[in-house]
Amino acid sequence: MRRAVLVLVCLTVAAAADGPPAYLDHFKLLEWRDAAGAVHPINGAADWEKRRADIISNMQVVMGPLPDDSKRVPLDVQVLAEEKLPKFVRRKITYLAESGDRVPAYLLIPANLNGRKVPAVLCPHQTTPRGKEEPAGVAGSPTKQTARELAERGYVTLAPDYPGFGEYKSYDPMAHGYASATMKGVWNHVRAIDLLQSLPEVDGDRVGCIGHSLGGHNTLFIAAFDPRIKAAVTSCGFTSFPKYKNGDLTGWSSNHYMPRIAKLYHKDPRQVPFDFPEVLAAIAPRPVLAICPVHDDNFEVSGTDDCVAAAKPVYELLGAKDALQILHPDCKHEFPDDMRQAAYAWLDRWLKQ
Repeated sequence: MRRAVLVLVCLTVAAAADGPPAYLDHFKLLEWRDAAGAVHPINGAADWEKRRADIISNMQVVMGPLPDDSKRVPLDVQVLAEEKLPKFVRRKITYLAESGDRVPAYLLIPANLNGRKVPAVLCPHQTTPRGKEEPAGVAGSPTKQTARELAERGYVTLAPDYPGFGEYKSYDPMAHGYASATMKGVWNHVRAIDLLQSLPEVDGDRVGCIGHSLGGHNTLFIAAFDPRIKAAVTSCGFTSFPKYKNGDLTGWSSNHYMPRIAKLYHKDPRQVPFDFPEVLAAIAPRPVLAICPVHDDNFEVSGTDDCVAAAKPVYELLGAKDALQILHPDCKHEFPDDMRQAAYAWLDRWLKQ
């Protein structure tokens, strides 16, 4: 046991020397470390920004760096098909995330806007071979059609394919210089927000994000990296790393996610330099609703409570104690009707006022 602790401390010191300060306890958020490793209490928003910067940096240690503006080419949106439905128009499109890379997506625009600008919601899909088709209401489970249901409520919505899914199966992020599909997903979603803000129908200051499972954690990741997300809903999207599959992070280390979790950190939660309490806190004070079923066999429910409880003091510090909430439906890894209605009410509360 003593040798294991020594190894972990050595790894932590090495990580701190080579990059951002390392934090052994990802649940103890009201402190920050300086370059020498000295610990300081967080007493206000300015102190918190130092810890938040370390969280974002440590996420990039695992995911790879967020691309800079040199990759921000013109979107060059192309409409491949259009379908007029009673409450919205659904367009099948592609947009340029970067030079040479077109992301397939569905864009849904409510009918009869008559020149009004309305809020928009980015709707990343869950793990499904059909990708964007499910949230857009083209195929798949009716309980996952968030983009369709929100368009019917008056939101402009966008559902892109994630690398490896839908019509984006052949794209290999690692072959294009990314350290993870997770970071490529973040960048594609950054560009998706660019697209939404470019539309004449959209109020660019009122953009949200909602997702289930794969889409649930991608919602948290994009909200952490991009402050233009003003409200978020994550369904079945996370638990703490130590309580994910009893601490076996194999599922997080595949090519669909973050291979460095296996290659550099041996799938060991103690070695990974970030965890979901920090991701939630990095979004503060912007609103997040976490829907975490009590029988979710993928994301263990007590770990979700641990994460939210750890992040709550940060929200309180920033004067937003009610902006982080968690709900526990009595179901498995699902997004039931009553929870979707609660999610939409949450988005209405923060984006339609």
